[in-house]
Amino acid sequence: MTREQALTEAHQAAAKAKRLAEYAEGAAHSGEPSHYAKTTRFAEAGALWADTSRAWAELAQALPEPGDDENTEA
Repeated sequence: MTREQALTEAHQAAAKAKRLAEYAEGAAHSGEPSHYAKTTRFAEAGALWADTSRAWAELAQALPEPGDDENTEA
C-alpha cells in the first residue's frame, strides 16, 4: 500500500463520516418522533467512520513519501 492509497481511504472514510453526521443532524432536527431513534445510530456509525479515517491517516503518515527509498545502501 502506498501513502497515496492510504490517504484516499482516509478521505473516503471522512466523507462517509460527514454524510452520516449530516443524516444524524437532520434526524435530530426532524419533527418526526420516529427519526429520533435514527439520530443515535447515524451518529454512532459516523463516529466509527471518523475513527476509520483517522486510522488510515495515521497509516499514511507512517508510510514513506513517494520517491523516498529507505532501503538504499550507502
